[in-house]
Amino acid sequence: MFLDIVLASTSLLVLLNPFLLIVYLIEIVQKLDFRTFTLVLLRAGSISAIVFILFAILGDAIFADVVQAEFASFQIFGGIIFLMIGIQFVFKGRLAIEALKGKNKYVSGAVAMPILIGPGSISYSVIIGEKFSHLQSTLAVLFALVVTIGILIGLKKFHDEIHYKKEAMVQRYFEIAGRITAMFVGTISIEMIMSGLAVWINKVQ
Repeated sequence: MFLDIVLASTSLLVLLNPFLLIVYLIEIVQKLDFRTFTLVLLRAGSISAIVFILFAILGDAIFADVVQAEFASFQIFGGIIFLMIGIQFVFKGRLAIEALKGKNKYVSGAVAMPILIGPGSISYSVIIGEKFSHLQSTLAVLFALVVTIGILIGLKKFHDEIHYKKEAMVQRYFEIAGRITAMFVGTISIEMIMSGLAVWINKVQ
């Protein structure tokens, strides 16, 4: 069972993918000092943990009983949002995430949503909750978030140390990674839309 929890955490970690998330966060990576950046990420991680754990524990009941909508509808809507972000990132690059340029007190919320809290991560939180107990699901979510935040903080430290020495290389990495991220996000978004549509088609039939 422990191995299953680790695998669940790893899958969520891969879905969050801190090495791609850092591309979205480049604006605040460059703008904030290390201490402020760390505090922002810790607050964003706390917000994300609460949301993921709630969805893991309550599962599909949140959509069926509270929202009174099919989970497939959330997948379709989330897929459309992700597709729009991917398309904007292709043409605008890092400027696609303008929300991260706001005042520091609002940055934590912007990082949590939609950077950490997205349709994919929420969906997988629901899946984890269906497979494991409340305690196990909570531990799996927390482990994935702790590793993600830790890697992001480490990447920020690495950026600060080499930015001025090899600025061109750093900028090149983010440009290349940004384009790759856009294709990845676009592909996942189409998959989410198609999965949601498949559920609705099967329901109608």
